Amino acid sequence: MTAKSTRVRVKICGITNPRDAEDAIDAGADALGFNGFSGSKRFLDLRAASGWIAGLPPFVSRVAVLVNPSQEEAEAVGMLPGIDLLQFHGDEPPEFCCRFTRHGFIKALAARDRASLREPARYGTASVLLDAFVPGAYGGTGHLIDLELASEFVRENPGLRVILSGGLTPENVAAAVRAVRPYAVDVASGVESHSCKKDPSRVRDFIAAVRESGGV
Repeated sequence: MTAKSTRVRVKICGITNPRDAEDAIDAGADALGFNGFSGSKRFLDLRAASGWIAGLPPFVSRVAVLVNPSQEEAEAVGMLPGIDLLQFHGDEPPEFCCRFTRHGFIKALAARDRASLREPARYGTASVLLDAFVPGAYGGTGHLIDLELASEFVRENPGLRVILSGGLTPENVAAAVRAVRPYAVDVASGVESHSCKKDPSRVRDFIAAVRESGGV
């Protein structure tokens, strides 16, 4: 599939336990995100959890989310059992990211304004996640992304696989997909009940809303 595919993928991010992971897979998630950033309330010790992550059902991508890691840390996480892909969700500069081009990765960009989204190709990846800009935060805030800015970014970068994130919920994701037409959508807080616990019914409703939007 190319970035122009009409099938919008779904990534459930901030998974912290096996039950939530399996519920998301059963609901039809295409990818799961595991947050290795110690400053996150959804932090997961990726090394300690690698056993159950590797034991999850196949054909679902397992993404390790890192924030400003060292090269050594990123390489070590990428070698863990069950980890298929890295996501750099911090202020990683292009020269750092380009060291991982041969492996493939997702680069997250905070959609603050047009200037913050210039020249995305310099990061060395065709997979770019757009998140809402919140000062001092690295995702998972529940703040809705600027959909107009995200839509403009997609139109101006037809060769990129754009993953839309930031404040998406079962109630608003269909409209967001129709407005932006991303390659995929990413959700964490929007499908949670409390204490970062995923709500299976909201996960199912979220994925169903993406499908009903015409994105699947």
